[in-house]
Amino acid sequence: MKRWLPSPALSVSLMLMWLMLNGSVEPAHWLLGGVLGIVAPLLSRPLQPHGYAVLRKPMALVRLLCFSAIEIVRSCINVSQIILMRRAVRVNSQFIRVPLDLRSPHGLALLSCLINTTPGTVWVDLLPAKHELLLHVFDLHSEAWWVETIKTRYERPIMEVFEHPVSRGELS
Repeated sequence: MKRWLPSPALSVSLMLMWLMLNGSVEPAHWLLGGVLGIVAPLLSRPLQPHGYAVLRKPMALVRLLCFSAIEIVRSCINVSQIILMRRAVRVNSQFIRVPLDLRSPHGLALLSCLINTTPGTVWVDLLPAKHELLLHVFDLHSEAWWVETIKTRYERPIMEVFEHPVSRGELS
């Protein structure tokens, strides 16, 4: 089954999206949507070297995305105020390192997208030796606050969504 339908949820989603975009439930559209739902995941399989993501807790992802949308708007307002109302001398632009526990490639990709879409922050590099994120902050006031924010508001919910829960036996 996985050979022809590597991601059944994606296949069904593509078919339903096709039907909604066409605004029709004619048999021909069901057929085209079904073909699209089967062919697109098969053709995109080489682009997924780690396989398709498995969402452990979809509602945690919804909460994370809602929080992120609010954070993006808030950050946009703050950065706009800094640019328009402060002198460049008073802006404290810095690089910081954030230690990460997150190992899932899908989770790291989502974290990267969330950080880079938030005005005032840029994901610069993932330092593999220590598994740290190198982050540029436009106006840094407290490095500890940023590390705590990334770890609690972003990393922890992403780990909840993408990574297997760790049992006590695996910790040692």
